[in-house]
Amino acid sequence: MAAPPLSLARRVAGASHPAAAAAHSSSRSLHLRPPPLHSKRWSGVVKMGAAVGGGQGGGEEEETRQAKEMAAARRRWETLIREQKIKTLTPREAGYTFKLTDKVLLDVRPSNERQKAWVKGSTWIPVFDVDTSSDRNGLSKKAFSFVMGGWWSGISTMSFNKNFVQQVQEKFSKDTDIILVCQKGLRSIAASEQLYNAGFENLFWVQGGLEAAEEEDFEREGSQPFKLAGIGGVSEFFGWTDQQRAQAAKEGWGYRLLFTGRLVGAIVLADALFVGAQSIGPLLQQLQSH
Repeated sequence: MAAPPLSLARRVAGASHPAAAAAHSSSRSLHLRPPPLHSKRWSGVVKMGAAVGGGQGGGEEEETRQAKEMAAARRRWETLIREQKIKTLTPREAGYTFKLTDKVLLDVRPSNERQKAWVKGSTWIPVFDVDTSSDRNGLSKKAFSFVMGGWWSGISTMSFNKNFVQQVQEKFSKDTDIILVCQKGLRSIAASEQLYNAGFENLFWVQGGLEAAEEEDFEREGSQPFKLAGIGGVSEFFGWTDQQRAQAAKEGWGYRLLFTGRLVGAIVLADALFVGAQSIGPLLQQLQSH
């Protein structure tokens, strides 16, 4: 890894000084906003935001209520960033900072993303994790998620970790320098707000998350590149995600042929099953007639 930019050293060293923070904030205010938020995809984050900052009441429709809660959460997050109560780092800056300082890198992603790729030496405490409940309500949510596109995207039903803050407090004191990261940046900014409200003083948010990182930014462990850790389902198997297309553009034909082979194999298998069903059908009818 090359030497870190001088500007990063100044930012990390001076982040605790209000004057330096204010000067830096004014020069980068347009670049410190969370990524676009989609209420349907991130309804769990919306609910957590409401729990942290207070939700809307009343009998509004669910989507309208969630949209309002997300808008309120986004305003709170932008204020925390603008006032430098939560400092912002790019993935590359976070990699330099983690490598060259004693700051903690806290990975708040769910287990299904963490097990594919993680930063060597990072601490893992999920703010959301895969819902493993087997009661009627949990199974209903999983079935609905699967039917509404989970089979294609691989997005799992998540449950909020109610013990997240307590688990962080058990590991780290409130004056610890903590860099928070997730896959795309949304869960980690919500987790940062929770820790800030609990009294943690030195928080750094990785804007864009690991999906925005290049492989050289962090020392990776796990079987997948960072950019691919958040995908799944049928779209991942056939290589039809945006992340995989970008990867294919870098790696060339070998990467593309792998997924082309899977697609051809699936078509051949489907044809074989169809032909087999047509052949077995008449045979079964003959057996029943006897």
